[in-house]
Amino acid sequence: MRRHRNGDVLDSENDNPPSSDGSDIILGLDGGTTSTVCVCMAMPPSSRGGVPDPLPVLARAVSGCSNHNSVGETAARETLEQVMAEALLKSGSNRSSVRAVCLAVSGVNHPTDQQRILAWLKEMFPSHVKLFVQNDAVAALASGTLGKLHGCVLIAGTGTIAYGFTEDGREARAAGAGPVLGDWGSGYGIAAQALTAVVRAYDGRGPQTMLTQSILQSLRLFSADELIGWTYADPSWARIAALVPVVVSCAEAGDQVANKILQDSVQELAASVKAVVQRLSLSGEDVKGCFPLVVVGGVLEANTRWDIGKEVVNFVLKDYPGAHPIRPKVEPAVGAALLAWNFYLRESEK
Repeated sequence: MRRHRNGDVLDSENDNPPSSDGSDIILGLDGGTTSTVCVCMAMPPSSRGGVPDPLPVLARAVSGCSNHNSVGETAARETLEQVMAEALLKSGSNRSSVRAVCLAVSGVNHPTDQQRILAWLKEMFPSHVKLFVQNDAVAALASGTLGKLHGCVLIAGTGTIAYGFTEDGREARAAGAGPVLGDWGSGYGIAAQALTAVVRAYDGRGPQTMLTQSILQSLRLFSADELIGWTYADPSWARIAALVPVVVSCAEAGDQVANKILQDSVQELAASVKAVVQRLSLSGEDVKGCFPLVVVGGVLEANTRWDIGKEVVNFVLKDYPGAHPIRPKVEPAVGAALLAWNFYLRESEK
């Protein structure tokens, strides 16, 4: 593995073969638009006993954005190297102990994305390490199903995507194309609509809204016309999406404009799930079959009165009563580690 930007921790090791003393480890990475988490987990002895409880997590490290579409390839690669080096250091392990790595990162939308990132990883690890690259939605699904790729996951954080797998390996996705192409229902989408509503109210093109005062106060601005400069000074997705709690607070306080934004977002998110379920026939021919529906992301967390995740699930259940909602008890990076374990076992059996 090559040197990361904070030092030469990764250069100091030799490319030793996998150890046989029970110290083998796996790495799971969840790379989103806001942050990247790496979990170092001891390799479970086998799959016969199922998923171990408690999970043998040895260390956890957090770094910045690793979405190459958002920060560029150089910065994304540096982030990945840094966060993996930190996790290995914290666990007291080194790269020669790594058996498998599963990197699940947003921005992996095409096989060419997978191949590019796999090439990075191959330069970072010895040849014996099994490497797997997936979209971050796959790790989120695995965090709810504990490593089993079956069902549908809905992520709604800074961005949004719905992703599904059938038990025979077919997969489909909806949304996840980024803010320019309309990630409506995402944190960015909700906040961008709120900012637009404030500007429209200021111009006289839209109704007055509590969002104006609340957003200006949150940003320490004095007038709505200052929003233009604030927005384009740094139009990063996460910076805009950070305004979601303000929108939710206004909706909970009875603001009609904020409520309409959230209601529209619920319908958009539910539509993404329904599209995936329909394309994969996850509910069977009678649309009553059971399948896991994993919901992940800050937008879907419960609030005092406005529970966006619950509203989305209710919309989906109207058409697909067999959907089994799951709010994961482990984070997506752990899901990625479990995927690395499953992928490794599958490769080893070939």
